[in-house]
Amino acid sequence: QVQLAESGGGLVQAGGSLRLSCTASGFNVRFTAMGWYRQAPEKQREVVATIIRGSTNYADFVKGRFTISKDNAKNTVYLQMNNLKAEDTAIYYCHAEALGYWGQGTQVTVSS
Repeated sequence: QVQLAESGGGLVQAGGSLRLSCTASGFNVRFTAMGWYRQAPEKQREVVATIIRGSTNYADFVKGRFTISKDNAKNTVYLQMNNLKAEDTAIYYCHAEALGYWGQGTQVTVSS
């Protein structure tokens, strides 16, 4: 059974950092393109970052601040978020790109 379990969200002040984790079960992240998405209230879900094998891609609004990575031994994908801004407030979701599975989401709230 495929599952994606996100963790690491929370409340942080502007300028602070958080690291989100997405632990997968039922498949191997080593061989799967993975992505982080977010959805703010009353807005559409948008892609934040993706990692395909060793190649990473970022939305312009997070470039230089966020880093996506994965630990194949732990079957986990991370999103390191630095210099957080109030507009980063959203629910963040992990996504197995080719498989089409989503995690349950983790709330990130940045206070200004």
